[in-house]
Amino acid sequence: MRCAYFTAGLPEYTPEEAVAALRDAGYDGIEWRVTDQAPSADGRPGFWAGNRCTWPLTTFVEDAPRIRALTESAGLSMPNVGAYVTCDDLPAVERALQGTAALGAPGVRINVPRYDGTSPYLPLRERSRAQYREVAAMARRYGVRALIEIHMGNITPSASAAAAFLEGFDPRDVGVIHDAGNMVYEGYEQYRLGLETLGPYLAHVHIKNARWERTGTRADGSVEWRATFAPLRKGIADLSGLMRALRAVGYDGWLSFEDFSTERPTAERIIDNLAYVRHLLAA
Repeated sequence: MRCAYFTAGLPEYTPEEAVAALRDAGYDGIEWRVTDQAPSADGRPGFWAGNRCTWPLTTFVEDAPRIRALTESAGLSMPNVGAYVTCDDLPAVERALQGTAALGAPGVRINVPRYDGTSPYLPLRERSRAQYREVAAMARRYGVRALIEIHMGNITPSASAAAAFLEGFDPRDVGVIHDAGNMVYEGYEQYRLGLETLGPYLAHVHIKNARWERTGTRADGSVEWRATFAPLRKGIADLSGLMRALRAVGYDGWLSFEDFSTERPTAERIIDNLAYVRHLLAA
């Protein structure tokens, strides 16, 4: 398996600094974050706002030759593009697919809608599946695979939910990003069970971790908890077990780090995360 880093986790780095840091640390690839982001509230770079290692979606197609040259000059590959477009916005989807094709990357994340439990689930899923059929057709035209991510708070928070969503789709056009860290928040299934359920739709793997923290007591006297991101070695997700499960199903693709913990500086996280996962793979 080869290792990449998703630039959402490198907010204070410029693209030039990111490729140099990842190259020097021994990574094989980089997963670029692409979105029209808001500035951070305090003026400092953040994971989701003011991220300096993000390319705007509005100019993604025009920026693609520069991005490709920058990445290739560092000897890095691009296994996927971390876009934030959703399947109900087809013009934005096409822009993301077009830019990804220009990069020569094989896949791009195309999100499904969020879900908070306040409205019926099944009608939303069926409506979104119809939209994703248009996404899949567009992806085939551009020769790029459209990927949904297992993610808390959306309509595919587990491997089973993602597989059910894509039932009947051609896996050459669409696939799934597995994310054990997100599944700490919502959607946990035994890893091998989930990976086997995904079958040919398993396209890419994000590596991060999270844990639950007690935050207080509810009015009814029960304990209140919340999930939060954690360093790879300190979270609930069993990354050693995940590596064994990936081996068991024959996965030999990319592992892309998406570390949103802040206990250690970014430069240290880059190096330690790679060392830790390579140790797990060797074991």
